[in-house]
Amino acid sequence: MAKTIVVKQVGSPIRRPEVQRQTLIGLGLNKMHKTRELEDTPSIRGMIAKIPHLVEIVEERG
Repeated sequence: MAKTIVVKQVGSPIRRPEVQRQTLIGLGLNKMHKTRELEDTPSIRGMIAKIPHLVEIVEERG
């Protein structure tokens, strides 16, 4: 079974650079307090590291 992480959007992309908005969309997040279960890969971890003020890792599974 692949490792997964649950990511929650906690910050608004309003008045943020376009790159940060696109990173949120790439993670599948676009509304406040929405959560997604994503595969735990280096690319996903890198995307989360780029916007730590907008998302939080809720849970790590696997």
